[in-house]
Amino acid sequence: MTVQMYMQPARLGAARAQYQNVDFQSRVEGASPHRLVGILFEELIKSIDAMAAACRRGDYVQRGVRQSRALNILHGLEGSLDFEKGGEIAVDLAAIYRETRRLALEAGRDNDPAHLVRAREMLAEIATAWDQIG
Repeated sequence: MTVQMYMQPARLGAARAQYQNVDFQSRVEGASPHRLVGILFEELIKSIDAMAAACRRGDYVQRGVRQSRALNILHGLEGSLDFEKGGEIAVDLAAIYRETRRLALEAGRDNDPAHLVRAREMLAEIATAWDQIG
Protein backbone atom coordinates (compact mmCIF):
# COMPACT_ATOMS: atom_id res chain seq x y z
CA MET A 1 0.00 0.00 0.00
CA THR A 2 1.26 3.44 -0.85
CA VAL A 3 0.95 6.73 0.95
CA GLN A 4 -1.26 7.99 -1.86
CA MET A 5 -3.87 5.39 -0.97
CA TYR A 6 -4.33 7.07 2.40
CA MET A 7 -4.25 10.68 1.22
CA GLN A 8 -7.00 12.45 -0.64
CA PRO A 9 -6.03 14.47 -3.75
CA ALA A 10 -6.77 17.75 -1.96
CA ARG A 11 -4.38 16.81 0.83
CA LEU A 12 -1.68 15.88 -1.66
CA GLY A 13 -2.03 19.31 -3.26
CA ALA A 14 -1.81 21.01 0.12
CA ALA A 15 1.25 18.96 1.06
CA ARG A 16 2.93 19.84 -2.25
CA ALA A 17 2.17 23.54 -1.75
CA GLN A 18 3.59 23.44 1.77
CA TYR A 19 6.77 21.74 0.55
CA GLN A 20 7.18 24.31 -2.23
CA ASN A 21 6.72 27.14 0.26
CA VAL A 22 9.38 25.69 2.58
CA ASP A 23 11.73 25.24 -0.40
CA PHE A 24 11.18 28.87 -1.48
CA GLN A 25 11.71 30.20 2.05
CA SER A 26 14.92 28.23 2.49
CA ARG A 27 16.32 29.67 -0.76
CA VAL A 28 15.42 33.23 0.26
CA GLU A 29 16.85 33.14 3.78
CA GLY A 30 20.35 34.55 3.80
CA ALA A 31 20.39 35.27 0.07
CA SER A 32 22.18 38.39 -1.16
CA PRO A 33 20.10 41.11 -2.84
CA HIS A 34 21.53 39.99 -6.18
CA ARG A 35 20.55 36.38 -5.50
CA LEU A 36 17.05 37.45 -4.39
CA VAL A 37 16.42 38.99 -7.80
CA GLY A 38 17.70 35.78 -9.39
CA ILE A 39 15.23 33.79 -7.28
CA LEU A 40 12.43 36.10 -8.41
CA PHE A 41 13.37 35.44 -12.04
CA GLU A 42 13.33 31.68 -11.38
CA GLU A 43 9.93 31.85 -9.70
CA LEU A 44 8.57 34.10 -12.44
CA ILE A 45 9.64 31.71 -15.19
CA LYS A 46 8.14 28.78 -13.24
CA SER A 47 4.87 30.69 -12.96
CA ILE A 48 4.86 31.54 -16.66
CA ASP A 49 5.56 27.89 -17.55
CA ALA A 50 2.83 26.65 -15.18
CA MET A 51 0.37 29.19 -16.57
CA ALA A 52 1.13 28.03 -20.12
CA ALA A 53 0.57 24.41 -19.08
CA ALA A 54 -2.73 25.37 -17.44
CA CYS A 55 -3.80 27.14 -20.63
CA ARG A 56 -3.07 24.01 -22.64
CA ARG A 57 -5.10 21.87 -20.21
CA GLY A 58 -7.93 24.37 -19.99
CA ASP A 59 -7.40 24.57 -16.21
CA TYR A 60 -8.80 28.03 -15.58
CA VAL A 61 -8.26 27.93 -11.83
CA GLN A 62 -4.53 27.16 -12.05
CA ARG A 63 -4.16 29.56 -14.96
CA GLY A 64 -5.52 32.32 -12.73
CA VAL A 65 -3.38 31.33 -9.75
CA ARG A 66 -0.19 31.26 -11.84
CA GLN A 67 -1.10 34.46 -13.65
CA SER A 68 -1.61 36.25 -10.35
CA ARG A 69 1.76 35.03 -9.05
CA ALA A 70 3.54 36.08 -12.24
CA LEU A 71 1.94 39.54 -12.18
CA ASN A 72 2.87 40.02 -8.52
CA ILE A 73 6.49 39.09 -9.20
CA LEU A 74 6.61 41.41 -12.21
CA HIS A 75 5.29 44.29 -10.09
CA GLY A 76 7.93 43.51 -7.47
CA LEU A 77 10.74 43.44 -10.01
CA GLU A 78 9.63 46.70 -11.60
CA GLY A 79 9.18 48.33 -8.21
CA SER A 80 12.74 47.42 -7.26
CA LEU A 81 14.28 49.24 -10.22
CA ASP A 82 16.47 52.24 -9.38
CA PHE A 83 15.98 54.63 -12.28
CA GLU A 84 18.56 57.10 -10.98
CA LYS A 85 21.38 54.57 -10.79
CA GLY A 86 20.12 52.22 -13.50
CA GLY A 87 19.42 54.86 -16.15
CA GLU A 88 18.57 53.45 -19.56
CA ILE A 89 18.92 49.84 -18.40
CA ALA A 90 16.25 50.38 -15.72
CA VAL A 91 13.97 52.04 -18.28
CA ASP A 92 14.45 49.11 -20.69
CA LEU A 93 13.79 46.54 -17.95
CA ALA A 94 10.61 48.39 -16.90
CA ALA A 95 9.40 48.25 -20.51
CA ILE A 96 10.11 44.50 -20.68
CA TYR A 97 8.29 43.88 -17.40
CA ARG A 98 5.27 45.86 -18.65
CA GLU A 99 5.28 43.93 -21.94
CA THR A 100 5.48 40.66 -20.03
CA ARG A 101 2.50 41.72 -17.90
CA ARG A 102 0.57 42.59 -21.05
CA LEU A 103 1.36 39.19 -22.57
CA ALA A 104 0.35 37.37 -19.38
CA LEU A 105 -2.94 39.24 -19.29
CA GLU A 106 -3.60 38.45 -22.97
CA ALA A 107 -2.74 34.79 -22.40
CA GLY A 108 -5.26 34.66 -19.58
CA ARG A 109 -7.92 36.46 -21.56
CA ASP A 110 -7.44 34.36 -24.72
CA ASN A 111 -6.33 31.13 -22.99
CA ASP A 112 -3.42 31.21 -25.42
CA PRO A 113 -0.03 29.90 -24.26
CA ALA A 114 1.70 31.40 -27.32
CA HIS A 115 1.73 34.77 -25.56
CA LEU A 116 3.55 33.15 -22.67
CA VAL A 117 6.19 31.58 -24.91
CA ARG A 118 7.17 35.07 -26.05
CA ALA A 119 7.16 36.39 -22.49
CA ARG A 120 9.30 33.48 -21.31
CA GLU A 121 11.87 34.07 -24.04
CA MET A 122 12.32 37.70 -22.97
CA LEU A 123 12.56 36.79 -19.29
CA ALA A 124 14.95 33.89 -19.82
CA GLU A 125 17.34 36.19 -21.66
CA ILE A 126 17.28 38.69 -18.79
CA ALA A 127 17.60 35.96 -16.15
CA THR A 128 20.63 34.48 -17.92
CA ALA A 129 22.28 37.90 -18.13
CA TRP A 130 21.50 38.52 -14.45
CA ASP A 131 23.14 35.23 -13.43
CA GLN A 132 26.24 36.09 -15.45
CA ILE A 133 26.58 39.44 -13.65
CA GLY A 134 26.69 37.76 -10.24
